Amino acid sequence: MLYVRSALFLIWFIFITLLVYIGSLPSLLMPWRASVACGRAWAWLMLLGLKIFCGLRYEVRGPKPRGAVLVASKHFSMWETVAAMLLLDQPAIVMKRELLRIPLYGWYTQAMEMIPVDREQGARAIRALRDAGLHARDQNRAILIFPEGTRKELDAAPDYKPGAAMLYTQLGMPCVPMAHNSGVFFGSFLKLPGIIVVEFLPTIPPGLPRREFAETLEKAVEIATSKLVAEGRATL
Repeated sequence: MLYVRSALFLIWFIFITLLVYIGSLPSLLMPWRASVACGRAWAWLMLLGLKIFCGLRYEVRGPKPRGAVLVASKHFSMWETVAAMLLLDQPAIVMKRELLRIPLYGWYTQAMEMIPVDREQGARAIRALRDAGLHARDQNRAILIFPEGTRKELDAAPDYKPGAAMLYTQLGMPCVPMAHNSGVFFGSFLKLPGIIVVEFLPTIPPGLPRREFAETLEKAVEIATSKLVAEGRATL
């Protein structure tokens, strides 16, 4: 039954994605807020499909960040990139530049002024990340970054990269650590019924030295994530 329900969601995902992407093409010629609004509608429909077909819902703990703030999140699956469109204020998401090559998806991420990063460019990529971050901050948008740079397995050792600490120090923004347990329920194909818990942790104020910030962020996210993963597994 899990395979059938997951297959139904996959059909829903493909149908809604094509419907919204094609129907929203005029937004590509409008200011970025128009494409973000279309992205939020798409995300709402995706989460609705998960609820209907897979019995997978979500719960938010802690106050949602508002305005220009850096949000640093654990990254287990596609789910958190979808949910972020609804959980955050018009988020600018830091993403791998190669994703821009995906037809339609790449067009919309550019129109929404997301923040692509080419990690092979070294120092040049860091400067581009900083400049794009400053632009998003000036738009009063939340900036979402996955500090480990890529998706991680549930029990993998943490591997935090310097990008989050660089943005924190260069942009002078507060940082809200974000923990969740999406990886327990949201697989590449199988979607298990249950409740994904997202927890926004206490804000790290601006002004900490880079090393202290990096240590504070990693400790906060890893401890909270471990608890949420254990909580999610206990419900299966």
